Amino acid sequence: MAGRNHLFVPGPTNTPHEILSAMHVPMEDHRSPIFPNLLKPILEDLKKVFRTEAGQCFVFPATGTAGWEVAMTNCLNMGDKVLIYRFGQFGHLWAEASKKLGFDVEIHQVEWGKGIPLDHLEARLKQDKNHEIKAVLATHNETSTGVTSDIHGVRKAMDAAGHPALLFVDGVSSIASLEFKMDEWGVDGAISGSQKGFMLPAGAAILGFSQKALAAIDSSNFPRSFFSLKDMAASNKDGYTPYTPSTPMLHGLRKSLEILLDEGIENVYARHHRLGEGVRRAVAAWGLTICAQPGFESDTVTAVVVPADKDARDVISNAYNKYQISLGGGLSEVAGKVFRIGHMGDMNDVSLLGAIAGVEMALLDSGIDIKPGSGVGAAVEYYRSTAK
Repeated sequence: MAGRNHLFVPGPTNTPHEILSAMHVPMEDHRSPIFPNLLKPILEDLKKVFRTEAGQCFVFPATGTAGWEVAMTNCLNMGDKVLIYRFGQFGHLWAEASKKLGFDVEIHQVEWGKGIPLDHLEARLKQDKNHEIKAVLATHNETSTGVTSDIHGVRKAMDAAGHPALLFVDGVSSIASLEFKMDEWGVDGAISGSQKGFMLPAGAAILGFSQKALAAIDSSNFPRSFFSLKDMAASNKDGYTPYTPSTPMLHGLRKSLEILLDEGIENVYARHHRLGEGVRRAVAAWGLTICAQPGFESDTVTAVVVPADKDARDVISNAYNKYQISLGGGLSEVAGKVFRIGHMGDMNDVSLLGAIAGVEMALLDSGIDIKPGSGVGAAVEYYRSTAK
């Protein structure tokens, strides 16, 4: 088929040509005297994206899932109690990973489509008089349902309860796309990955830690080697890493940071909100609904609910096989019930309008009764009226 596949999944995202070109470099000596000229500015500029001055950023040659493990095994002790709300597949996976690592995991089930219930969190932490809960694990943007939780509100609830637990945030599909303020929100461990807002291939866990979290390393009894923050920090201080890094990934991250900071991080947030709102208006024009309930809508991914007598997998198959558009599938409890349109990273009005048009054709081919052009028209009017 002529043309190319168009990627509209919620990760990996489209990688700009500038980043691909920056990664196309010959192998180099990562112990050379000039290597710190690459790594040190990356770690400093990451602080501008994480919005932290007091914290410290790290890059591991790994994934966002590994980032969960880095945070927990460096800052906590074996058997510690952690609290998590399960309202999507990635919160579920974080809870399961925590169990495998030997933590005492307190899971609270939340209706998929909603986010972290702040009143419940505050009340539960007030009940924990002996401060047995050592960390709150918060999924900022639940990719499986297109739900964004209020992390600032989580911190306020923790403070209102007077609870000293660490706040770890899964920001894999939010950091570098959605508003994120590590210092202001009191985040102790911020976990991201390269393949979302940073617009890179998968393969880097990009992390930020508060001084409170870093101080907790000294009292942690977990054995660590590859994922040791202390080892990484000791090497990073001089501009190096404790083992072989992915130098092409670092060159790509250098260019990614230049692109994000040149646009302006507040402008990045605004662009993602505008793109997400256009998709939501298209869905409404089709007469369909989204999985996220009001107030929880994500600006990086929209999970679209198909009619009860239809299967979202048909929409995804038609979009891919007929129109070369990759959409995200429903996971676990929403499998077959939703398909997901990713709108983060290297994206603009016209590219997203192409996705909406392709989805319209796939919906019609799947027997879902919509008016051709309705979603595209609604998005066009919104993007035109809000264009700078």
